[in-house]
Amino acid sequence: MNYRKKSIRDVELQGKKVLLRVDFNVPQDKTTHAVTSDVRIRAALPTIQYLLDQNCALVICSHLGKPKGEVKSELSLAPVAACFEKLLGRKVIFAADTIGEDAKAKAAALKGGEVLLLENTRFDPREEKNDPEFSKALASLAEVYVSDAFGAVHRAHASTAGVADYLPAYCGFLVEKELTAIGGAIEDPKRPLVAVLGGAKIGDKLAVIENLLKKADTLIIGGGMAYTFLKAQGYEIGTSLLDESKLDYCRDMLAQAGERIVLPVDHVVADKYDAEAQSKVVANDAIPADWMGLDIGPATAAKFAEIVKNAGTVVWNGPMGVFEFDRFAAGTKAVAEAMAACPGVTVIGGGDSASAIEKLGLEDKVTHVSTGGGASLEFMEGKELPGVACLLDK
Repeated sequence: MNYRKKSIRDVELQGKKVLLRVDFNVPQDKTTHAVTSDVRIRAALPTIQYLLDQNCALVICSHLGKPKGEVKSELSLAPVAACFEKLLGRKVIFAADTIGEDAKAKAAALKGGEVLLLENTRFDPREEKNDPEFSKALASLAEVYVSDAFGAVHRAHASTAGVADYLPAYCGFLVEKELTAIGGAIEDPKRPLVAVLGGAKIGDKLAVIENLLKKADTLIIGGGMAYTFLKAQGYEIGTSLLDESKLDYCRDMLAQAGERIVLPVDHVVADKYDAEAQSKVVANDAIPADWMGLDIGPATAAKFAEIVKNAGTVVWNGPMGVFEFDRFAAGTKAVAEAMAACPGVTVIGGGDSASAIEKLGLEDKVTHVSTGGGASLEFMEGKELPGVACLLDK
């Protein structure tokens, strides 16, 4: 996939009416529906402010939750509009629908410097089906399309891809930053390129492993997925996570990659999956048959950290253990701190790794923290992302 796309810097937008797709899929209080984290709204502000500085009239759209094509009042973007208005410091007009009479009338009346937020795109079943009629109606509200919702670019929906069939399409600053950071790290890295993969399921990361093995100098594997690799090498892994169906795959990968794949050498094992479980540190060949690995051990953490610190580029996706439990978070913390200490390019591929780095307060010490878990994973797999492919190439 070509990740070098035209951004809003590459086009004259003065006074234009712009359809801007953002990711305002924010966490909310279950009772009041008030926004409980405004991180995603704040992430969109640089693009929004730039467009307003060009005197653009902004028609903004987003999804919220999974209403599955039905209007659900608890998933209305109205509370999000209120939070957005406060952060933006200017009036946000809210439309009660997406392409209905209210949206059409308000979009038609919109002047330069004004902001309109449409109701949840997923209230219409045609959004997720990438229906051409819905895409065309959405596109008719503006003259130019700008994508700044990286968390949704792996979806072929009307508001993320379909509208680009009817409008010239550019990326906003957030999507541009993601494409440059992740694309650059994998396709044109400062070497050595080190990829760190963790998390629970090996099935989720098969395509990532295959793609990164073609490009990385070293591939570190930790977390629950490491145990299928260790089992493939003949180790007793106790009751640790195992994907029996992937044992042959792991043997093939190990044979193909040789020393480029680095696995744990010791583990923090526990007698059960519990924050208060009895635990101890053991080597690869000493995992008790009825215990499970819940974190990498200290020797592994030191080994992984050393490789990461000396990298030219590091891409990390997935924790090293059950970091939600403080007692089994040391391995993830060691990798996060090594990323922060690495003088090279350091990219966190969204999801749990992003949560971990933010929990540790180290997000300012790395080059880039992705805002899209699924999207960044598919990007790292080398897949074509529909919401990126539809944008104009540089």
